[in-house]
Amino acid sequence: MASGNMKDIRRRIKSVESTMQITKAMQLVASSKLRKAKEKADKARPYFNELYETMCEITRENPKFLSPFTKSRDGGTALIIVTAGERGLAGGFNSSVFKAAQARIDELGGAEHTEILAIGKKSVEYFEKRGFKMYGSFSGIAESITIYRAEAIASGVVDAYVRGVYNRVELFYTEFVSPLTQTAARKALLPVETDISAKKDGARSLPIYEPSAADVFNHIVPRYVTGMLFGAIVDSFASEQAARRNAMENATDNAQEMINDLSLVYNRARQAAITQEITEIVSGAAE
Repeated sequence: MASGNMKDIRRRIKSVESTMQITKAMQLVASSKLRKAKEKADKARPYFNELYETMCEITRENPKFLSPFTKSRDGGTALIIVTAGERGLAGGFNSSVFKAAQARIDELGGAEHTEILAIGKKSVEYFEKRGFKMYGSFSGIAESITIYRAEAIASGVVDAYVRGVYNRVELFYTEFVSPLTQTAARKALLPVETDISAKKDGARSLPIYEPSAADVFNHIVPRYVTGMLFGAIVDSFASEQAARRNAMENATDNAQEMINDLSLVYNRARQAAITQEITEIVSGAAE
């Protein structure tokens, strides 16, 4: 009886060890991908931050400034861009951004007043399964995304907004705060919301824009939207890897703890079996 129980325990230990090897390998892969994605995001961010500062400067220094990209529109359909992961096993990574997007969709009047641009396999599956009207869907692009691919997606969105297809465009993604913290974020892309209160330090002459401030602003907006989209996709991919690494690290630790507990049970069963054998031998010799 004890021998059969020991075999079951050995089988469970071997099974948990195999699982732990998988989770450990996934943890290492996620760590490698996280480092590369973080480097890509950090390199691109300063350029697009400067574009935003330029747009803020134009609106701040030109009180009578008018642009189709800054005018609010009532009614109509909103385009919601949702960037999520390509795979599971990442804890609550995907569910957090879906909850934030769903809450905003409900606030805007539900599925009949919104269309979805889904980026990432899990995002595509989530919204298609629920019957949302899709503007477009992209899977498997996050890891190898280039600025040119992001520009191709963004140009279609900007063109649809200019033609009046959508009254607003909003972006949902997971922001990479630290390797241990990732938070769902929402950004209003169009109409552009600029900060006119903050001013750069130091006195300087006002810039002269050619052919006009409005033309320069309108030329910058598509590039700004491209940068926001590119940054969100890369940030979301980095967050996915960080979340998966944390989940796999916890799974590895739990597996090791389970192995330790099973080893303790196995040793006790083995000790009991040895004691029983000794007792039987002594009893037989006494007879």
